[in-house]
Amino acid sequence: MNPGIVVIIVIIAIAAGIAIGYWLFFSRSKQEKARLQNKAENILLEAEEKAKEVELQAKDKAIQFRQQADTEVSRRRAEITREEDRQTKRREELDNRTDRLEKREAALNKRQSAVDKRANDVEQMYEVEVAELQRISEMSQGDARAVLLAEVEKSARDDMARIIRQVEAEAQEDGDRRAREIITTAIQRVASDHVSETTTSTVSIPSDEMKGRIIGRNGRNIHAFEQAAGVDVIVDDTPEAVTISCFDPVRREIARRSLAKLVLDGRIHPAHVEKVLKNEQKEVERIIAEAGEQAAFDAGVPGLHPEITKMLGRLKYRTSYGQNQLDHAVEVARLSAVIAAELGANVEISKAAGLLHDLGKAMDHNMEGTHAGLGADFAKRYGINPIVVNAIASHHHEVDQESVEAAIAESADAISGARPGARRESLEQYIQRVRALEDMANSFKGVSQSFALQAGREVRIFVKPEDIDDLASIRLARDIAKNIEETMHYPGQIKVTVIRETRAVDYAK
Repeated sequence: MNPGIVVIIVIIAIAAGIAIGYWLFFSRSKQEKARLQNKAENILLEAEEKAKEVELQAKDKAIQFRQQADTEVSRRRAEITREEDRQTKRREELDNRTDRLEKREAALNKRQSAVDKRANDVEQMYEVEVAELQRISEMSQGDARAVLLAEVEKSARDDMARIIRQVEAEAQEDGDRRAREIITTAIQRVASDHVSETTTSTVSIPSDEMKGRIIGRNGRNIHAFEQAAGVDVIVDDTPEAVTISCFDPVRREIARRSLAKLVLDGRIHPAHVEKVLKNEQKEVERIIAEAGEQAAFDAGVPGLHPEITKMLGRLKYRTSYGQNQLDHAVEVARLSAVIAAELGANVEISKAAGLLHDLGKAMDHNMEGTHAGLGADFAKRYGINPIVVNAIASHHHEVDQESVEAAIAESADAISGARPGARRESLEQYIQRVRALEDMANSFKGVSQSFALQAGREVRIFVKPEDIDDLASIRLARDIAKNIEETMHYPGQIKVTVIRETRAVDYAK
């Protein structure tokens, strides 16, 4: 085939393809444009429909809001109308009340005028009567008032003293009888030994030669013992005995046991002294713990903290006027239980208060403060019942007693210390107490002589009859007894007897 023809055919085919492609592109573009136009028209129609729906909904909501507003306005108008009606009624009531008050005030003014007039008349009559009385009695108003008050005071004092004497006699008779029964029952049921312990600590030695070994070369042994034990060792001319002196009874007991063991062993030198002291200290601490537990068991007070029982056990080596304080504590607990049972008080609290009332005596030599306050603080620290803590703190009236159990513990303490054979007292202390009792009684006005009897358990006072009458003697006895309670320390009670003697003397001529 001719090449020229082929080229022409190819050109024609290319032209035809281009024309066909253009026609197809134009046709598709026209279809796509129609489709998009239809879609836009549909969107516009849907938008118009939705706008109509929104417009209708807005109109409905506007109508609802308007209806609600109309309803609220109607309700508010009704409330305002009712409130106006109430205010109108209230104003009418206030107007009526004001009218009534004005009428009542007018009536009261009239009555007040009448009362004032009547008062003026009475005052004038009183002045006339007073002037007439002064004229008759030739006394001024002040003098008459003074005389009248003096007579009334004297009469009242006489009546008061007479009534006091009668009431005190009746109360004392019943109280003495009841107290005597309770105390007798308590003492009979609680049988205790008499005082047998002493406050001195001595160590027996086989011979006086042992004193030299105790002292050692240049006092080496005795100095080492005193320094380690914290005591003073007195080696004097007492045959076959060495005295140990220390204010702390527990340390004194440790030193006594250690020295006795050293004397028995025979090996007395500083190294062995320290070893024996440590062993005996552990042994005494064990004895103290057992003594405290045994005392709590004997008193019937279970459940105490171990530190409480240990401190209580230290009283085993403490004495007061020869009375062992641990035995005294157990005795007071038993007495408190008996008295509480008789009076209907709490027996368990009374026993605990009686057992622990002198707990502070186990520590008062190492700490500042009274034994009552120290014991109460220590018991409170370990969870003791607050009523028991108050009984401990108040058994010497350093604080106020807050329960009947506190008073029972104090009474049991006095009974335990005052019973026969409970305590010993030195002659010097006894003379000082009796002398102080007589001097205190002689310090009162109108007392001529006073005598302390029955080992200071009674004081008899002779008064001057021209200064003290029968009724005043009653007041004097009460004042002296109160002063004794406030200023003196004594076991039991002291009876105060005031004696007034009246003598009538005449001569036959």
